[in-house]
Amino acid sequence: MERQAVFSRSDLTRERIRFSYERNLQSRLRKLPGGVRILRLSGRIQQDGYSLIPLSVYFKDSHAALNEYSAVKKVVAVSSGKGGVGKSSVTAMLAVLMARRGYKVGVLDADITGPSIPKAFGITRKAKGTAMGIMPEETHMGIKVMSINLLLEHEDQPVVWRGPVLSGAVTQFWTDVAWGELDVLFIDMPPGTGDVPLTVYQSIPLDGTVIVSTPQSLVQMVVGKAHKMAGMLNIPVLGLVENMSYALCPDCGKKIPLFGEGLDEAAAQMGVPVLAKLPLNADIARLCDSGEIERVVCEEMDGAADAVEALLK
Repeated sequence: MERQAVFSRSDLTRERIRFSYERNLQSRLRKLPGGVRILRLSGRIQQDGYSLIPLSVYFKDSHAALNEYSAVKKVVAVSSGKGGVGKSSVTAMLAVLMARRGYKVGVLDADITGPSIPKAFGITRKAKGTAMGIMPEETHMGIKVMSINLLLEHEDQPVVWRGPVLSGAVTQFWTDVAWGELDVLFIDMPPGTGDVPLTVYQSIPLDGTVIVSTPQSLVQMVVGKAHKMAGMLNIPVLGLVENMSYALCPDCGKKIPLFGEGLDEAAAQMGVPVLAKLPLNADIARLCDSGEIERVVCEEMDGAADAVEALLK
């Protein structure tokens, strides 16, 4: 009597395809900064081929060396799952609030293809290189700023670079910029969970991240991705900032939630606090556009500043 095969021909074909996909994916991931290893994969047959999903990924710690003329106590990333939620304005306001509290502050603009930090602070001068490294520009309050726009000839010149070049530029803002002594360095992250955010999380020793979102349910779903990415890389999430949370009625002062009921439920599911709920504020937008963000008054941001200050205690 013939013994039945343990695997059918289709089973063996699937395993061969799986092995080929896994080997190819592992090879590509190892080329990323710091090296990456997949611990477990799941897969399924689709009409157009075989789809593999990494369930567990290990990221090797490979922090780049800080510029030798720099001493940075704490590094906080300000991130978002998607663009257009006011991440850069929140970064700028956090920097201003911490400077007002007497701390030495810097801002690293890691949003290489969409830099807006120099515009918010009204910086038009170009950064210069010295024997110590690239010198960041300083705002009126003494906040040190480095951005790709400080190196381009024209501020509206597009940066058309592929992922590895973008990632390399961000790393150089850490290794080649002479930041001097800083109590806290804020990193204005590019939106999403792609190459550049991964490079920042792996190459720079972050003490925490603040995630910015708006109340819409669609955006909240993307925030979950940003939160999970931070967890995969062991980056503490200090909390969420809910931007465009509400509008104030000019007659009665009532809060009107234009885009939804807020992030409280999502934050509770993630196990993190909502640090601030910011209203739609035309004055803040005007100050950003005119390069006068250092004049901002936004008491609603105090909770977020408190969370950052707690890292320095």
